[in-house]
Amino acid sequence: MNAAELVVFIIYLVFMIGIGVYFFLRSKGANEKDYFLGGRQMGAWVSALSAGASDMSAWVLMGLPASVYAAGMGQTWIAIGLAIGYALSWIFEAPRLRRFSIEANDSITIPQYLTNRFLSKSKSLQIICAVIFIVAYTIYAASSIKACGTLFNTVIGMNATTAMYLAAAIIIGYTFLGGFSAVCWTDFFQGLLMLAALLIAPIFALALVRGGSVETVTEFPEGYWHFARDWRVVASGLGWGLGYFGMPHIIIRFMSLRSQKELRKSSVIGISWTLIILVMSVMAGAVGRVFMGEIADSSTVFIQMTRRIFPPVISGVLLSAILAASMSTADSQLLASASAFASDVYKPVFRKNASDKEMLWAGRAVVIVIAIIALLIASNPNSGTIMGLVENAWGVFGAAFGPTILLSLFWKRLTFGGAVAGILTGAIVDILWLAFLGGTGLYEIIPGFFCGLVAAWVVSLLTPTPGKDVEALFDRAVQPEK
Repeated sequence: MNAAELVVFIIYLVFMIGIGVYFFLRSKGANEKDYFLGGRQMGAWVSALSAGASDMSAWVLMGLPASVYAAGMGQTWIAIGLAIGYALSWIFEAPRLRRFSIEANDSITIPQYLTNRFLSKSKSLQIICAVIFIVAYTIYAASSIKACGTLFNTVIGMNATTAMYLAAAIIIGYTFLGGFSAVCWTDFFQGLLMLAALLIAPIFALALVRGGSVETVTEFPEGYWHFARDWRVVASGLGWGLGYFGMPHIIIRFMSLRSQKELRKSSVIGISWTLIILVMSVMAGAVGRVFMGEIADSSTVFIQMTRRIFPPVISGVLLSAILAASMSTADSQLLASASAFASDVYKPVFRKNASDKEMLWAGRAVVIVIAIIALLIASNPNSGTIMGLVENAWGVFGAAFGPTILLSLFWKRLTFGGAVAGILTGAIVDILWLAFLGGTGLYEIIPGFFCGLVAAWVVSLLTPTPGKDVEALFDRAVQPEK
């Protein structure tokens, strides 16, 4: 246990809670859109780094470096797939999604948008989406909480389960209090910290290796440096990029921007930040293999490398980036789940006349419930690895929502029935592939995504053409903003 690192962690956690309290005190008179979408007043820098930080959870500092460290450079295809998918989502999906969500009755959640896009009175699509949100986000949030437990256990010797409870309490605190604005601003600072940590630690380690200051490893597993030994590794890595088109807690940032001008600026910032993060994450795993040699737990390669190189205060700051990565994703997931339940289930199904204040408290209650369930999953020794939990949740979201959202933005003929079929088919195929065909080595998001795409297309062609009012909405939304 190192007292200096502990002090740095405490200061960091207090700062995060402070942001939540600040936005809570500013939230008097806030309505549903303010809490769940920041009133559509987010600027370019905050939205870009918030989208990136909410995406790059602890897996980018622990999961991906661990994969590269243990399995070799073939895992680089995950980073390549993510970089391509992220760039394409900002360039092609973001501009239209922002305009479409405004035209579709000023929708503030993805389920709301998908329903209002077809001017439908049915709430079935909103409820289906909300159920998938809550299940998948609970698993996703568990990975972030699990990472916090591993970090505190490795660095300061705290019991991993106790550390998970502490991290969950902090995340619940500022998400509960401040809503979307607090989440985005904490993500902004956390994104800067993650970037600094991934730039500094691997570069210093590489400098020590090249300078001969440390004894390095010269023997590696067979094929470690091969990039493309197996087509399934390449395909699965690239398949990760498909997830971006349907990842609600990321694409909701597209809807929150105040203007198309801010969106263009935000896309440049966001894509640049993500490319640097992914390159340095791969580098951390590869350099860590040379620098550290064999270690018992590959998920701690970044932690151990940082602690070996830097004095306690600096290592404490850099390792706080893992807390940043974990929290910046978990808070976004909790808020997306809360907004889906409050706006898409609670109000339309149970309390149609619910006031703004009631909606805010319903969302806050869901934040607590989902965080508790995620905590129980994370603390279960049989819950799997951090990367495994992320992989499962990422696959469900990408397969379920990606095809339908893309078709809703670019194909006028898509129908409400086609959207329902696409979401259900994508999710079901993804889950069944994972359960029964996971041994094939092909990432389940790939068959899930393309089956969802085909289902939405076929059912749309078999159902009546959308009405004139729906087509008019599409025509208005595709017009560039003046």
